[in-house]
Amino acid sequence: MVDNVEIAHSLECLRIPDGMVVRPQDIRGFDPKRIVILASGSQAEPMSSLSRIAVDNHRFVSVDENDSVILSARIIPGNEKAIFRMLDHMFRRRALVYYDNSAGIIHVSGHASQEEQKLLLQLVRPKYFIPIHGEYRQLFRHAALAEQLGAVGSQIFLLESGQPVEFTADGTAHRREPVTAGRVLVDSGSLEEIEEVVIRDRRHLSEDGVVVPIMVINKHTGRMETPPEIVTRGFNPGEDGLMEGAKQIVIQTLDASSEEEKADYGVIKEKIRADLKRYINKQTQKRPLIMPVILEI
Repeated sequence: MVDNVEIAHSLECLRIPDGMVVRPQDIRGFDPKRIVILASGSQAEPMSSLSRIAVDNHRFVSVDENDSVILSARIIPGNEKAIFRMLDHMFRRRALVYYDNSAGIIHVSGHASQEEQKLLLQLVRPKYFIPIHGEYRQLFRHAALAEQLGAVGSQIFLLESGQPVEFTADGTAHRREPVTAGRVLVDSGSLEEIEEVVIRDRRHLSEDGVVVPIMVINKHTGRMETPPEIVTRGFNPGEDGLMEGAKQIVIQTLDASSEEEKADYGVIKEKIRADLKRYINKQTQKRPLIMPVILEI
């Protein structure tokens, strides 16, 4: 968000009067009624700014009674549980939370409306028109809109991924035979395609290995019943005492967490992952894949 604001400001797409931007570390020195904070994490991503603010775990920002919290984004299907858990934390702090977009007044779409599409087509009046970006049903409606306007001089091409169009020197255009689009990776001895996330994880594992901290937590008290155990695969701890130090990091992270955080295992896992990653990288300059496991009793 900081990079986007700086780029937009340098390009003069965003005009900000001098003295209007406050450094995060200076927020607490201003009257809360005279400041607006833009924070990432509208989908309740673990350890995002908004998620940490909701459980009072942010270095510079906290939510107090009667503060206004506006979730200015649509809830992406599948994220409902995490988002509503985050909003529940806001309500516990007696904040005024606005998140229902049924009236369409909170979220502003980054996509053009039909009237804006019409305006662009009428201004450009292209010879050829190829709608891109979106599912086929959206491409179809965009093409239908262009045809309805009669703003396209020659032909409208409705294409799917891998469908080429050739523009010739005489000014004509026509479709070519489809081609394979995108990367296709397969395992040796198999013809099934491997997803990109699998390749990324394998590369990560091959370079730095994996570290699995295992904790047994009492669901009633939020405390560990036994000292944490740390299992490693493909990771060389090197010096003696590294794993004992890692266990102490896990214990300290859990002890320093609030009761609300302890009740949310997703937050706890992300905190332990972040603290262990920082500790191991500082001690070994390696970045193993860290996968905390919590066993609840």
